[in-house]
Amino acid sequence: MTERTERDTEHGLSPEAQAWLEMLKANPQPPAPEPDDIEAWRALVAVTSAPELADAIGLATTGAVATGVPVEVHTVDLPNAVVHVGTPEGLAPDDRRVLLSVHGGAFTVGGGAATRAATGFVAGAYGVTAWSVDYRMPPDHPFPAALDDCLDAYRALLESHDPASVAVGGVSAGGNLTAALLLRLQEEGLPMPCAAVLNSPCADLTLSGDTLVNDATGDVAGLTNNLKLYTGDHDLTDPHLSPLFGRIGDDWPPTILFTGTRDFLLSDTVRMHRKLLAAGVRAELHVFEAAPHGMFGGNAPEDRLLVAQARQFLEAAWNEGAKT
Repeated sequence: MTERTERDTEHGLSPEAQAWLEMLKANPQPPAPEPDDIEAWRALVAVTSAPELADAIGLATTGAVATGVPVEVHTVDLPNAVVHVGTPEGLAPDDRRVLLSVHGGAFTVGGGAATRAATGFVAGAYGVTAWSVDYRMPPDHPFPAALDDCLDAYRALLESHDPASVAVGGVSAGGNLTAALLLRLQEEGLPMPCAAVLNSPCADLTLSGDTLVNDATGDVAGLTNNLKLYTGDHDLTDPHLSPLFGRIGDDWPPTILFTGTRDFLLSDTVRMHRKLLAAGVRAELHVFEAAPHGMFGGNAPEDRLLVAQARQFLEAAWNEGAKT
C-alpha cells in the first residue's frame, strides 16, 4: 500500500475513491494542443468522442451516477444544437419536473454520444426528466456558441414548462455555463429556474483563484490551452465568461455548490459561494475530503452521496415551487 493510499484510508475514503486517486496519479493529464493547432484539436475531439468512451465521459462530465434505472431518450432540435431528453422508467405522467443538465469537459469534451449517455445517468440519478444540452464546442465553435445554445435550450423548456418546475446544473465548464446562463436570463428578463447546482464551477477564467495560482494539483497547465481555445481574444472578466464577476440579482435561485479539498477549482467554488451569500442568495457549499476535480468518476460512494445531497436540495426547491 502506498503512502497516499494509507493516508486516504485513514481519512475514511472508500476503496473506490482510493482507486480513482491512484488512477489519476498513474495517468496524469496529457498536455492539450496549442490553441492555434486546430487540426490537433479536431483529432483530440474525435478520440474523446469514441462511442466506447461515452458512458465514462458522460459520468465524469455531469457528476451523475449509474443507477440502472431504464431511461427513454429522445432528441429535441435547437436552432444550432440539440437537447437529449431522458425520462426515467416509472416517472408519473403528470410529473413536470426537469433538470436542465449542462455537461463539463473543459468546453471541448463531453458532447455527442457522451451527452446522450449522460442523459440516462442524470435522469436515473435524479428521478426526473433530464434535458442534456449537446452544445457546440471549439475548435469550430468558440465562445459564445455554447452559452447561446444553453439559452436556446432554456427558452425551449419555457415553451412547455413552468420555470418553477425547472432546475439547472452543471460540472466544471458546465458549472460556468450554468452560472453564465443565469446571468443571461437576468439580462433578458426571462423567469429564473427554481434552483441551480454548481459542481466545481470554473467561475473565473482569469485563473486568479488561490488553488489555481498555487496549482497544488498540477492540473492547471492542462487547462489553459482549452480555455484559450474557448475564449479567443475576449475579455476574460466578461461575466459571460467569468460569472464570478457578474451581478447577482434578487431573483437568483437557491444554489447548491460542490467541490473537494484536492479540486483545483476549490477557490472558484468557494468564491462563487461567498458572492452568492453576499447577494442574499440561499446557497449551500459542500466540500468533500480528498476529492479531486469532478469527484471520483461517478463510481464511488462519495459520488452517490453528492448526488443524494443535490437531489434533496432540488426536491425541496421543486416542492416549494409547486406550492406557489
